[in-house]
Parts: sequence; C-alpha cells; structure tokens
Amino acid sequence: QVRIVESGGGLVQPGGSLRLSCIVSVSSDSFKFAAIGWFRQVRGNQRELVASISNGVLTTHVVESVKGRFTISRDNAKNMGYLQMNSLKPEDTAVYYCNQPTADWPWGPGTQVTVSS
Repeated sequence: QVRIVESGGGLVQPGGSLRLSCIVSVSSDSFKFAAIGWFRQVRGNQRELVASISNGVLTTHVVESVKGRFTISRDNAKNMGYLQMNSLKPEDTAVYYCNQPTADWPWGPGTQVTVSS
C-alpha cells in the first residue's frame, strides 16, 4: 500500500518562505521512475497541479502563477519530494499535496499552507 506523507506547511506572512517535503512509501525503483508533482487545493475547489518534476533528466514545470517563486526538487535516495516556496502570497493559501502528476498514488493528508499577515 503506497503511503504519502507531506510536511512543512504552516502560517507565514506574505513574502515569506516555506519548504514542503513529502515522503513516499514505495520501492526505490518505483519512486525513481515516477514523475512527482505538487498539487494544491483550496476548500471547495479542485486540486491544481502547481509543479512537477520528471524522472531521469529531472525536467521541471511550474504553473505561471508560481513561476519564479516555487521550485520543485526530489531526492531519489530518500524517496522524497520537495517544494521550495518563496515570496508567498495570500492566494497561495491552500492544502498542498504530493503525488504523481497523473495522481496514480493514493492521496496523502496534505499539509496546510496559510499566508496571512
């Protein structure tokens, strides 16, 4: 059974930074060959994929609204994914989730990010 656990969220002022982490309990090969994505969801809305990183050559993609502020990375040796979030804005407030971009794994609990003064 695949389990994902996200961490690193919290309350931060506008302009602040957070680094989110997720650990995925799958075989190292399954993780290494999977693309990883970070999604966010505001209550009542659909989950939105905001960043992804491929396997292999580690090509990254972020949506326009977070471009230049969010950076996605991964550590295959630890089965972990990361999302560095800088220059946070109130509109970044959401629950953040880690999964494959195709959402093939069961969802974890997510981690709440609140950007507010």
